[in-house]
Amino acid sequence: MLNVATHNGTFHADDVFAYSILKAATGGQIKLLRTRNADLLAGADVVFDVGGIFDRASHRYDHHMRDKPIRPTGEPFSSAGLVWRDFGDAAVRTLVPTASPEAVTKIVAKLYLGLVRDVDLMDNGAMTPTPGHFATVIEAFNATFAEEDREETLAFLQAVDGASMVLARTCAQAHAAVLAERTVADAAKGAEDPRLIILTSRVPWEHAVFDLELDQVLYVVRPAGDAWTCSAVPPGRDSFDQRLPLPDAWAGLRDAALVAATGVSDATFCHPARFVCGALSRQGAVALAKIAIGP
Repeated sequence: MLNVATHNGTFHADDVFAYSILKAATGGQIKLLRTRNADLLAGADVVFDVGGIFDRASHRYDHHMRDKPIRPTGEPFSSAGLVWRDFGDAAVRTLVPTASPEAVTKIVAKLYLGLVRDVDLMDNGAMTPTPGHFATVIEAFNATFAEEDREETLAFLQAVDGASMVLARTCAQAHAAVLAERTVADAAKGAEDPRLIILTSRVPWEHAVFDLELDQVLYVVRPAGDAWTCSAVPPGRDSFDQRLPLPDAWAGLRDAALVAATGVSDATFCHPARFVCGALSRQGAVALAKIAIGP
């Protein structure tokens, strides 16, 4: 049983997420104390977001001091990021039990730069809070002035339930991204033409292409239900352009008209914006990609 402590009173997303991380890391074998009493804090195994001390060796994770802990990027930590750095690995192993050791490391890194970083920045006033941001939603579990009978620790634990679900789903998505990256990497390694990747399942490829720095890839072919698509790769992760748009003569064509324009007998459509086209078979989608690539 791990005895952990944080402050009582109004809670924020960082202490809620920090506790959610510790709860996952211990498999629920955890006991919570919420107090600002220094003598009581001294007896805890882990103290976060209170106490005026940051010391990884003794598991003290406050960040409110003048000499507060800073990420290598210069961005400030909150208790969530400090706890994630030391307990994220154990949390991921519990939340994603099928993940390989290599995948666990990558998932921890993805959350460190994603969800956990957002919590850190929001808590330190380095991001603008909005009504729909998950940190704002978590903090809405605090009692309002009109709810004098709302029990404080119960409210905190309800917020923890919500944060724990967000944490679990974010880890699951990160694991899927790791698996997708591996699939895309294998497909790229076995490709006959480095400009064309052919996937055998509907794996999300968009981030993997850039994370793997596959700069030569122009098109990705993959199944889509009972059909297949050929997607043009954008020049950048957030771009709506394409490295090589599908031919202008195909734009907006469907079925017989696209068959006539391409000579591919089972071609079905080409989006007017020329970023995706399709065929009924893998062979048809590959043929469309090869025509678009040209000699």
